[in-house]
Amino acid sequence: MSTIMPQSELARKALVHITEQRTLNPKQNVASLLDEAGMRFNLTPLDTAFLERLFQNSPTDGAFVDK
Repeated sequence: MSTIMPQSELARKALVHITEQRTLNPKQNVASLLDEAGMRFNLTPLDTAFLERLFQNSPTDGAFVDK
């Protein structure tokens, strides 16, 4: 049986995924990562826009993820 996950949890998982990918390959295009995460985690346009704003001026060192 499938479990329904809150949308905020999906956005958090997308944030972790994008941050990990940027850590592995800092030169990877953020727009393509956002597109991939949007499809992978079924994000709403608002969630995608939020993540885009978050990554606009962010460092590539994974500063948004608790390790």
